[in-house]
Amino acid sequence: MTRKRFLKRRPRVLGSWALGCRVAAMTKIKADPDGPEAQADACCGERTYHELLVNLNPIAQPLASRKLTRKLYKCIKKAVKQKQIRRGVKEVQKFINKGEKGIMVLAGDTLPVEVYCHLPVMCEDRNLPYVYIPSKTDLGAAAGSKRPTCVIMVKPHEEYQEAYDECLEEVQALPPPM
Repeated sequence: MTRKRFLKRRPRVLGSWALGCRVAAMTKIKADPDGPEAQADACCGERTYHELLVNLNPIAQPLASRKLTRKLYKCIKKAVKQKQIRRGVKEVQKFINKGEKGIMVLAGDTLPVEVYCHLPVMCEDRNLPYVYIPSKTDLGAAAGSKRPTCVIMVKPHEEYQEAYDECLEEVQALPPPM
């Protein structure tokens, strides 16, 4: 018997978790709020700002407050609609070298640090404002991507100038890193 035929004839074995999901999908039974699936959903859902701070790198200074982080996410979402962002280390580095201006938003939970540790130095040399936020996953989501990203540059645009200026003022008011 060939391998292909064997795989077709073999019954599919599901684990208890997968079987439970399949049964729950086929039947409309409400899940137990205290069951293991509810606990798994709770741990994989939205995490608070303070929970995200646990995973920060030692170089993540200046760190945005919770309020500033939310404002930056909103500004990034508006910039994505106007296509005024640069995403990723290579692209951001290229446009910093070309002389583009904007706010640099870096993710504080990126490992290894060597991937992007040269960018703050480049920003300081060119007087560009930069700030760290706690999560690369949330940064990627704000940019409209399912993929996490460790750095985004938000460029100014007249459509969201008010939100951009507000974020710029707060980022520049943050204490400089040591």
